[in-house]
Amino acid sequence: MNDLAEPPLLALTLGDIAGIGPEIVVKACLAGQARACVVYGCPEAVARAAQQLAGPCGHPVVAEVDAPAAWRELPAGVIPVVRPAGVDSASLRDIVPGRVDARAGAAAHRSIVAAAQAALRGEVAGLVTAPIHKEALHAAGVDFPGHTEILQHLCGGVDVRMMLANQELRTVLVTIHLSVRRALQAVTEQAVLQTLRITDAAGRAWGQQRPRIAVAGLNPHAGEGGLFGDEELRIIAPAIEQARAEGIDASGPYPPDTVFMRARGGAFDVVVAMLHDHALIPVKYLGLEQGVNITLGLPFVRTSPDHGTAFDIAGRGLADPASLCSAIAMARRLAGASA
Repeated sequence: MNDLAEPPLLALTLGDIAGIGPEIVVKACLAGQARACVVYGCPEAVARAAQQLAGPCGHPVVAEVDAPAAWRELPAGVIPVVRPAGVDSASLRDIVPGRVDARAGAAAHRSIVAAAQAALRGEVAGLVTAPIHKEALHAAGVDFPGHTEILQHLCGGVDVRMMLANQELRTVLVTIHLSVRRALQAVTEQAVLQTLRITDAAGRAWGQQRPRIAVAGLNPHAGEGGLFGDEELRIIAPAIEQARAEGIDASGPYPPDTVFMRARGGAFDVVVAMLHDHALIPVKYLGLEQGVNITLGLPFVRTSPDHGTAFDIAGRGLADPASLCSAIAMARRLAGASA
């Protein structure tokens, strides 16, 4: 194969092996969507999922490799898996699907760390992360609430933001995994301004000359001139004004109950929202199977499917890999645009 024709090489982390991660990874490979991807996680867990999903022609072969680039030496259809340090197959053999297990949480964390380190070394162009379970992560002694915070820490504390995207809508969050009470305190002028800077930089890196950014208000009707709250006047509008002075095409604040419809209709390229659920509900309502979680601000591309570990169906062969396939396609597109 001509090197110029090769897609960007991606690391695909297995997620919590008590969930649907191994299943959707294998299904993505069977569907031909995981070309130029190397899996980080327990090879035996991938092999078990492959055996469970075997069809009339058998099941895909799983090959343990030492480095991501080794995928080029493997025959088509073979799934390459890098075993992170500390991921011991013997200790993970009796993991029960659908149950919180600290061992699965620890293995998931080690896989994320190993894949991120590979990205920082330039061995892969980006990460696609299968779902982890926050309770299992906590049980393993990992003091981070999710992927975003883990990757932020591994990259030296860079300022990051979460984007959720599908073919119709893109939203970016000012605050992420906080209680609503704490999130309200975290909505500051500097936080909003920095979100606008990160969003603009990401859009430009992906080929948009000047991304059109709509900013959603925090309060009903965007505060109605201060009648329903003054955060729009005190915090959000000044941040927008400063961003515009820096050459960023930001506008608002707009009422959060209508701005997403306007963006979906083509008026804006992306919407910045203050709170987690303000930003995520509109995208998820349009369909979990197409939604992709993207972390902005990292030195490499990172995407993930728009769903969790689905413990209720884990190990039963029922999981839909569509969102993971969308995350792989998005990561490949973004990594190519950023190259």
